[in-house]
Amino acid sequence: MLARKSIIPEEFGLPGLVSRIPRKPVFRDRINKARFIAKNGSCNLAHKNIREQGRFLQDVFTTLVDLKWRFTLVIFTTTFVSSWLLFAMSWWLVAFAHGDLDPERQNGTYCVTDVKSFTSAFLFSIEVQVTIGFGGRMITEQCPTAITVLILQNIVGLIINAVMLGCIFMKTAQSNRRAETLIFSRHAVIAVRNNRLCFMIRIGDLRKSMIIGATVRLQVVRKTTTPEGEVIPIHQIDVQTESAVASNSLFLLAPLIICHVIDKNSPLYDLSAMELQCSDLEVIVILEGVVETTGITTQARTSYVSEEIQWGHRFVPIVTEEEGVYSVDYSKFGNTVKVATPPYSARELDEKPSILIQTLQKSELSHQNSLRKRNSMRRNNSMRKGGGSSSNLRRNNSGLAIPKVQFFTPAEGGQNLNAVT
Repeated sequence: MLARKSIIPEEFGLPGLVSRIPRKPVFRDRINKARFIAKNGSCNLAHKNIREQGRFLQDVFTTLVDLKWRFTLVIFTTTFVSSWLLFAMSWWLVAFAHGDLDPERQNGTYCVTDVKSFTSAFLFSIEVQVTIGFGGRMITEQCPTAITVLILQNIVGLIINAVMLGCIFMKTAQSNRRAETLIFSRHAVIAVRNNRLCFMIRIGDLRKSMIIGATVRLQVVRKTTTPEGEVIPIHQIDVQTESAVASNSLFLLAPLIICHVIDKNSPLYDLSAMELQCSDLEVIVILEGVVETTGITTQARTSYVSEEIQWGHRFVPIVTEEEGVYSVDYSKFGNTVKVATPPYSARELDEKPSILIQTLQKSELSHQNSLRKRNSMRRNNSMRKGGGSSSNLRRNNSGLAIPKVQFFTPAEGGQNLNAVT
């Protein structure tokens, strides 16, 4: 016997209806991972198990410059004191070999006058190396060994002075000190600009001295897996900016908005607003240029993780013209305003351009409605003010009203009078 068919069609049954309901994409919670570049520009990277430590000693000057200040000052002090003590021992040995330390010696030629103990030899070593002469201790021409030690100490002292003072100068004039006045916006934004979905940040320079030949580079860092199964924990992908396409450098006179158009070649092409919240990408921004006053190349860095990228926002204008001078209000440097932006990825907007057109039309209508409400509110306020002034005028002019005049005419057949006003 054949099975009886259901009265309700299959497409309207429970399984069919469930299959037709659009399912929301399910994303896993984003694991808190360490960022590659900190907000202040420092690299969050630890070097471990370096076996060839001797390579750092092959470049002593760079090693000294890279050290922290407390270690540099300790090495600076230790080097000078050690050299003074070493040559103090040399002067004491010269005096001892020549017999200058004999307390019973009355007459004769001394190698160094008034050097009769190790303390006096240490003081003479300091006087020789730092070129301070107090007149009590001096070398004589009768001792060739003392002249040789004097020449050696002068040469060694000059080398130590050159290295240590040069190291301190380089530490005080490092290029990263200039980068402290190069600022980035706290958040990055994604919004529609020139009918294209764009990733934007704002950069600025607090000093009046300019950065010559400033360039901005953007990189997206994320963990990727190749088709062969190789895991790349830090995969750096270059991101093209409008400034790099238009010219080779930036004229960083006032704060600028760096814009990256999210197109087919962008690593953000398949990223929607919902996927952005769960992604583990990090956008690194690198600003390079030459300091105008010193001629030293400087570099400022920062990064933006997914929590620091605001979808559907735009930076507020901060440059205004006041009395013939352009003024920059840095209190609004990182302020953003919400704008109408479709929550779809750039790929979906390219496949369905009508979504972007409808969003822009809705934003235009809402903008016009807000303008109408604002104008109506202003009109009502002006009418209220105008109504109050007219009532005041009527109240003030009430005392100037024309008085009523009565005209009396004799009535027929009586003495009654009719009043006509």
